Amino acid sequence: MAAIPTLYCLASLSQVENTPSSQDGIPQGLEEDLRAYGCKLIQQAGILLDQKQVAVATAQILFHRFWYVSSMKQFSIGDIGMGALYLASKLEECPLRIRDFINVYDLLLQRSEHKSSSSFRYAPMSYFGSTFYDLKDAIVVSEMQILKRLGFNVSVVLPYGTLVNYMQVLGLANNKEAVSQAWGYLNDALQTPVYSIFQVPTIVSAAILLTTRHLNISLPSTRPNCWWELFDAEWDDIWIVCGFIMRLYRERDPAEMMKVVKMVNKTEVRRWLEKQQLEARNQDQNGSATTTTPG
Repeated sequence: MAAIPTLYCLASLSQVENTPSSQDGIPQGLEEDLRAYGCKLIQQAGILLDQKQVAVATAQILFHRFWYVSSMKQFSIGDIGMGALYLASKLEECPLRIRDFINVYDLLLQRSEHKSSSSFRYAPMSYFGSTFYDLKDAIVVSEMQILKRLGFNVSVVLPYGTLVNYMQVLGLANNKEAVSQAWGYLNDALQTPVYSIFQVPTIVSAAILLTTRHLNISLPSTRPNCWWELFDAEWDDIWIVCGFIMRLYRERDPAEMMKVVKMVNKTEVRRWLEKQQLEARNQDQNGSATTTTPG
């Protein structure tokens, strides 16, 4: 089993419990949904750009780390996603042409703004207009902010090699369906913050647990012969990671999904926060008026 580098950065308990976004009034559930949507944009951009999965996965992990030191009120998930993928492409030595990168993200951002319209048609930007240069500036600034706020600690450990090793230890390496499904769970987990909270052995063990339960594969699970203890993973931590992953598959209300899509930039996030604050003030005023009115 590969050792986890000491430079691998995980969020502290205080950062997890009290993120900058939550301090600005963004509920935990909404923040998780915004994180997931930002990661989906990164994944979609990677597919359109034919980028390597290692760069896409690295970008998604850096994207999640960023929100433990920064608020969605101050930075747009769209811009930070662009910066994370551009930076990760350099880190994994598969750099992208910035013009191609900007074209793809312009398409994705336009499509997110018209998500409710089935007649969406992409309007290519003019290279002599402001859109191209605005997006170029946003990429450069976002990349700089990620490096600055993470203290240039951009070391990332990806889980795929660890998964292969664990499946061999458990005798499942030749079960193609099990390997494929566990691999998929690891990719889905990139939409959640688990890679910024837990060590890779815990996340891989969670993917294996979900896979074996879905495929009805029996593994030793009674003490003192629990299979996850081979990998120094704690059951409670594995169960938490499974919860993060399974939350992605819940049924979503279309209006709730549309709210998340519209908040791809910080302007919409601030507008939503202002609306919530106004509604809270009105409720307080109405409550005060009710208590002071004679019966």
